[in-house]
Amino acid sequence: MRVDLFDFELPPENIALRPVRPRDAARMLVVGPHGAPDDRCVNQLPSLLRRGDVLVFNDTRVIPAQLEGKRGEARIGATLHKRIDLRRWQAFVRNAKRLHEGDRIAFPAGVEAVAEQRHVDGSWTLAFAGDEPVEVLLERAGQMPLPPYIAGKRPTDAADQQDYQTMFAAEKGAVAAPTAALHFTPGLMAGLAEAGVAHETLTLHVGAGTFLPVKAEDTADHAMHAEWGRIDALTADRLNAARQAGGRVIAVGTTSLRLLESATGEDGIIRPFEGDTAIFITPGYRFRAIDGLMTNFHLPKSTLFMLVSALMGLENMQAAYAHAIAAGYRFYSYGDSSLLLP
Repeated sequence: MRVDLFDFELPPENIALRPVRPRDAARMLVVGPHGAPDDRCVNQLPSLLRRGDVLVFNDTRVIPAQLEGKRGEARIGATLHKRIDLRRWQAFVRNAKRLHEGDRIAFPAGVEAVAEQRHVDGSWTLAFAGDEPVEVLLERAGQMPLPPYIAGKRPTDAADQQDYQTMFAAEKGAVAAPTAALHFTPGLMAGLAEAGVAHETLTLHVGAGTFLPVKAEDTADHAMHAEWGRIDALTADRLNAARQAGGRVIAVGTTSLRLLESATGEDGIIRPFEGDTAIFITPGYRFRAIDGLMTNFHLPKSTLFMLVSALMGLENMQAAYAHAIAAGYRFYSYGDSSLLLP
């Protein structure tokens, strides 16, 4: 499909630079297969779901993966986005034209890495010196990697250390938050449990590739960056049992959705999964694992807007986004939410 079909105009004032407080006070647009979108609030979610439904959260934890360093006098910025092994990470590099294979980059707090290999997509393999786990080095030298549409308008600060982690964050490895779950609070989870809505967790370490624009003119020519994920056998079994009992599996976030779909066969059975996924979902895709999606509002011409258009229909999502923009919904990572029920 033509990528320009997924374009729309978003006024800058609709981009959220901070989250609302409390988190579950964010607005939520409920979109069904027919009829006008319904303006709600996240804290109304227990009354909008059914007893027996299951929400699936991503428990990845964002690491301070943004690094600023020097190669000689040249300033080098690096955003780690995928672990290769204990000492090596793949990274997107700023000012990469000043970098050559074998160059040593000095980061703050005595952290050093060697630019080991340049990849065809322009990213680099960085090999970190020393014996400490890279995550420990990042705690000393790194910063929280806010999305470019926020970081370009204000610096990262202490509030982001908490604001950009979900209440489920446990497994370190993401360089971007699974932002749909930022809206959840212990109080909201208690209300959902009382309403008979269960929840499960999986892990998908979100990479910085989630922010990359689609540069191809046709979706067939776009290559997704792989991300590592895991669904254990007990979680898969419980999700299958919930669906067999008539419950709906509702992914909280596109990351949860992509991993669930990667783990599900043509027979609709969710299976244990551990490894990389580069699944790219566009209109025409037949969903096998999920019955709904809770997600924030996405960028024009992004793979994520293509995904929600695949779930709900392109015209339906274009109308929903036009409504959201006109109604002043807040977009992107710190913005409002939507509940999509095909």
